[in-house]
Amino acid sequence: MPGLYPPLEPHAAGALDVGDGHRMHWEASGNPDGAPAVVLHGGPGSGCTPTARRYFDPDRYRIVLFDQRSCGRSTPHAADAATELSANTTAHLVRDIEQLRRALGVDRWLVFGQSWGSTLAVAYAEHHPERVSAMVLGSVALTRRSEINWLTGGLRTIFPDEWAHFDAGAGTRLPGETLVEAYSRRLEGPDAEAREEAARAWCRWEDAIVKLEPDQPSDPRYDDPRFRMAFARIVTHYWRHHAWFADDELLHGAARLEGTAGVLVHGRRDVGSPLSTAQALAHVWPGAELVVVDGAGHSALDPGMAEHLVGATDRLAGC
Repeated sequence: MPGLYPPLEPHAAGALDVGDGHRMHWEASGNPDGAPAVVLHGGPGSGCTPTARRYFDPDRYRIVLFDQRSCGRSTPHAADAATELSANTTAHLVRDIEQLRRALGVDRWLVFGQSWGSTLAVAYAEHHPERVSAMVLGSVALTRRSEINWLTGGLRTIFPDEWAHFDAGAGTRLPGETLVEAYSRRLEGPDAEAREEAARAWCRWEDAIVKLEPDQPSDPRYDDPRFRMAFARIVTHYWRHHAWFADDELLHGAARLEGTAGVLVHGRRDVGSPLSTAQALAHVWPGAELVVVDGAGHSALDPGMAEHLVGATDRLAGC
């Protein structure tokens, strides 16, 4: 993976009790005395990965990763049908980040977020700007209604065959029900076979719309039924509630980011999260820098993305 630092292992890990019966897995790697940085993974519901450690110079950064509620190694896990999602909202996740910061004795840290992680990063920074030293955001998304509608409907103009499978995977819709609501209802229903069919169809769509070329290999995480179910349940839970944001709420609150250094790295060929979202955020965030990567799509591992993301963390290590 060109542009990334070499693989490294955590030097500390734990499970933090964040309330509501949830225990959040976290880990730290790199230099224990380095500049603190926290990584907010995508999804929502994808969990953190070892690759995320590699966007930071391990000699200069104390790199903190964690699995958001009910995914990855956090418990209870959303793959289990009995796991309730009512205490899994954006507000809960923002509070969890703060609990983790205090538990680790961090005063301020760089916040790194990719895709949904960029939404969560902006939400956290707008609530706690005094705790954010800088931000690096990749494949910027703000989880607005227009973005959700594009991802679940508008993209059928680009992927008509794939969308037909996606539409069928929701099953029979109730009157007035959106596609996301239908999926969420099916994934929360009593029929295990219907739940699995919906999870497969949802993940097949997610996989199709991020590929730069149709013959690219599929994301191997979707082969894991436990990952599939947790991911599909959590993302549809968040999207059916529009992540509990008023529309354009994060854009309206971006003035709170004034004085916070930020780099936005976005692929020009990202059809799932169009460049216009990153441009809109950069326009209202005083001092933010937008880097457009011509050959890249949505994945942080697309050509050029890693180099620019690592370049940003390198430049901001002294903030």
